[in-house]
Amino acid sequence: MPAAGQAPSLTRRGSLAGALRGNRVALFSGILLLAIILSAVCAGLITGGDPFLIHPRLRLRPPGGESWFGTDALGRDVFALVLHGGRVSLLIGLLTALAGAVIGTAIGLLTGYLRWLDPVVMRVMDGMMAIPGILFAVALVSLVGPGIVSIVAAITFAEIPRVARLVRSVVLSVREEPYVRAAEGLGIPPVLVLLRHILPSCVAPLIVQTTHMFAGAILSEAVLGFLGVGFPPDIPSWGNVLADGRAVFQLAPWTILAPGLFLAAAVMAVNLLGDGLRDRLDPRLSRAAKVSS
Repeated sequence: MPAAGQAPSLTRRGSLAGALRGNRVALFSGILLLAIILSAVCAGLITGGDPFLIHPRLRLRPPGGESWFGTDALGRDVFALVLHGGRVSLLIGLLTALAGAVIGTAIGLLTGYLRWLDPVVMRVMDGMMAIPGILFAVALVSLVGPGIVSIVAAITFAEIPRVARLVRSVVLSVREEPYVRAAEGLGIPPVLVLLRHILPSCVAPLIVQTTHMFAGAILSEAVLGFLGVGFPPDIPSWGNVLADGRAVFQLAPWTILAPGLFLAAAVMAVNLLGDGLRDRLDPRLSRAAKVSS
C-alpha cells in the first residue's frame, strides 16, 4: 500500500517494458511498427532517389526489377513514394496522438477534480462527440486549407473528448483515495495534488488510448488524402498515393495495393500494440485472466 500522500506507482509487471516482454503479440507489433517507422525515416537512404522524379517511358510498369512496387501513371517509383509518404502519415499520427493526449488529459484532470467545472465542460465534450470526426475534418481542411497544422487540428478535435472522458473517469475514482485525501489535508496545492498523486494513475490507460489515437489519425489522414482534401500532390502521403492510384487501379492494381498494405500494416501494428498493453497494464483484465485460467 502507498504511504499517505503518495500515489501508487506501476509495478514491474505493469511497466511498459514488462508489458512488451510478457506479450508476444505486443512485442511483434512493436517490432513491426518500429520497422515501418525506420523505413520511413531512412526512406532517402533506402530508395536512393527522388520520389517525384517522372519517367514517362516507365509509366505503369509492374513490380519487379528496379521498381519493387512498380511505377504509377507518371512513371514514379511507387516504392519510393510509399516510403516517403510514410513520413507524413506517421508524423500526422504522432502529432495528433500527442496533442489529443495533452489537451484531453488536462481537461479530464480539471473536470474530474473540480466538481463545479464538470457539468459544463462535459456537456461541451458531449457536443463535440456528436459531430462526425471525418466530416468535421473535411470541412475544416477545406475551409482553412491543407497543411500539417490544419489536418492535425481537424483530426485532434474528434479525439479530445474521448481522452477527456477517460481521464475524468480515472480521476473520479482516485480523488477519494486516502493518499489523495491525506495530500489535501497537508495543504498541498491542488495543482501538485493533480500532477503528483492523481496523474500517475492515469498513465496506464492513457498510454493505451494514445496508441489507438495514433492508428486512428493515420487512417483519418489517409481518408482525407483519398478524398482529395489532404496534403497537396507535391507532398507524398499514403492517402495521396492511394488517391493517385485510384484512376488507374484496374490497369495497375499495385499502385493502390502497395500503399494500402503499408497503411494496413501500420494501423494493425499500432492497434495490436495498444491491445497488448491494455491486457498487461489493466489490473482488472489481469485478474480476470487469472480467474479464467
